[in-house]
Amino acid sequence: MRIMLFSIRVFFLILMLAFGLVTTSLLYPLLKQSSRDIITRCWSRHLMKVCGVRIVVEGQPILKGAVMWVANHVSWIDIFILNSCRTTSFIAKSEIRSWPVIGWLVASVGTIFIERGQRHAISRVSKSILGLFGNGACVGLFPEGTTTDGMDMRSLHTSLFEPPLRAMVPIQPVALVFTQHGRRSGAVAFVGEQTLVNNIWHLLSSRGVLVYVRFLEPLNQPGVPVEATRTEIAGEIRTAIIQELKKELA
Repeated sequence: MRIMLFSIRVFFLILMLAFGLVTTSLLYPLLKQSSRDIITRCWSRHLMKVCGVRIVVEGQPILKGAVMWVANHVSWIDIFILNSCRTTSFIAKSEIRSWPVIGWLVASVGTIFIERGQRHAISRVSKSILGLFGNGACVGLFPEGTTTDGMDMRSLHTSLFEPPLRAMVPIQPVALVFTQHGRRSGAVAFVGEQTLVNNIWHLLSSRGVLVYVRFLEPLNQPGVPVEATRTEIAGEIRTAIIQELKKELA
């Protein structure tokens, strides 16, 4: 039964990915940003349906103007989950760029890749983030720097909190709470030594996967300076997200 379910889903996944590649390479250059955003949101939403992932949005996401969404990181699908809510430019490790198809797609929607261990990487990425904020964009950040099973949150890297603080852009925590058959689960998490192919097999052959996307209160308001340090901001974000991850399901 799992093989049949996987076969059906992988067929439609290939169609979705092919459509995405054609659209981003041929159509996007001809479209205004607003039209690209609509396509990205709709495509991401349908991609998650094809993968068998149901999305439930809770809270009040900031959908207009510059904002940084800061979320816990569970899987490669996190990018598309958040893109289904609002087109988002993510900060991602450079290794993702080399992933087959997925790397091309995330790059084409404005992902900023960061080279680990490069001396000037943070400075370069910070300038790119400020440029996006200047255009009123939403920037997504997974400050743990790696994925987890979604049951807790690791300590956060704080360097990339500097651009929103400098630009006085809202920082909004987002908790991604994964469940399967109504219970908290890390079953589809992309962690450990698991390969991308193995994770895709597990995801596409699973039933009952649902993710609650909980948008929490922003830590600051547009144009209002923040007195807290990056470390203090990181601590507040981590505490707020962990509280959501530890909550019992209704």
